[in-house]
Amino acid sequence: WDPIIEKDTDGILVRRMEEVVDGQYQKYVTETGEFVRKDFFGHSPELLKLVEDLSDEQIKNLRRGGHDATKIYAAFKAAVDFAGAPTVVLAHTIKGFGLGQEAEGKNTAHQTKKLHDATLLHFRDRFELPLSDDEARAAKFYKPADDSPEMQYLRKHREALGGFLPARHPSPERWDVPDVPTTLDGALDKMFGRVSSTTLGLGELVKFFMKDQGFGKRIVPIIPDEAQTFGLQTLFATFGIYSSKGQMYTPVDAGSLVAYKESKTGQVLMEGINEAGAMSSFVAVGTSYANLSLPMCPFYIYYSMFGFQRVGDLIWLAADSRCKGFLCGGTSGRTTLNGEGLQHEDGHSQLMASTVPNLIAYDPAYSYELAVIVRDGLKRMYADHEDVFYYLSVYNENYVQPPMPEGTGVEEGILQGLYPLDSSVPAAKRSERPQLFGSGSILKEVIRGQQILADKFGIES
Repeated sequence: WDPIIEKDTDGILVRRMEEVVDGQYQKYVTETGEFVRKDFFGHSPELLKLVEDLSDEQIKNLRRGGHDATKIYAAFKAAVDFAGAPTVVLAHTIKGFGLGQEAEGKNTAHQTKKLHDATLLHFRDRFELPLSDDEARAAKFYKPADDSPEMQYLRKHREALGGFLPARHPSPERWDVPDVPTTLDGALDKMFGRVSSTTLGLGELVKFFMKDQGFGKRIVPIIPDEAQTFGLQTLFATFGIYSSKGQMYTPVDAGSLVAYKESKTGQVLMEGINEAGAMSSFVAVGTSYANLSLPMCPFYIYYSMFGFQRVGDLIWLAADSRCKGFLCGGTSGRTTLNGEGLQHEDGHSQLMASTVPNLIAYDPAYSYELAVIVRDGLKRMYADHEDVFYYLSVYNENYVQPPMPEGTGVEEGILQGLYPLDSSVPAAKRSERPQLFGSGSILKEVIRGQQILADKFGIES
């Protein structure tokens, strides 16, 4: 191609290259040199003149840039040497390159499971492999000699990458997570007995753990949208919003306790309305314990309908990466906010979460349940080093947030997913009457149903 491009003083060849679509380029691979001459270069007399000294066979064998080792090297070297802006290498390649008439450029290339002898011999010749005919027909692997430049190069770079197999280097650090009473008193004491939502309860828990003297600086709230709705605006002035350039403007709420403060050392990640970007940040933070030997805990807080529905595949990626942290479906409101349409009508994220093997999902009704779950999650992930992560439904509906019931087994029951709200009822009596179950904000309606059964029908439940 280079001699042809050098003769293209008017740029007509480059223009022709850019106007031909990929499907037609694929067609050229399966056709003769005569066809390519007429269809590609025959677009104008000037183009035909550029290849008038080439045979049809030479035109047929013009190699695409993505399969030319010299051009690939030149492109990557230019990208590496360039400074001041991102670079992109666009490589034009061929489906099934090197597989000859049987698969090269064919739509069936990826489904071709067995190659005939002629194709194997063609492959051997195309790539100049030092294999005999019998070895090529048997599809024998070719490995250069141990002292060859190729093997020396490969080994040198594998060593620079840390070895022949990917390796994880998890930090042995163990966080000293506060116990349940300390967590409840420190984070939620002012909420007990008052009307509030579990979404706001989560905000109080996040702030409490961010202030921990041991691991507080490792807590990373990630918010793509509506921080004020989640009650997290007080984080801004206290911990700052991360910006690589710092504060570049005067926020309209400057001077207030909830000022929108950006900082190069900010701890909160505000991603804009960008769930994919926020989820990518979640994975980066949640895998830092292994990738950087630095355990950090992300709390990704978002409108619950904008989670699995938008980034479900990235949640599976997080699971495959043995990510840690908390996915928090905020303002989940099937009992409220109907005026905003279906964007809050989330009753299925818990089901979707249950399909991910190492994702532990909870649907707490009260903030004290949330505190027990989050505290236990921090312990399991960052003290006991379990490779799990969490999904939490937190709700928009406001109702009285009671203190944690007294009695044995409450904390254990919360973590197991089932416990009696009134532990004073003897187990024997409980087993002889209807059992009503509920979680999340619908528990409020379950309790109302219990009262209706008692008042209208005389049924104890």
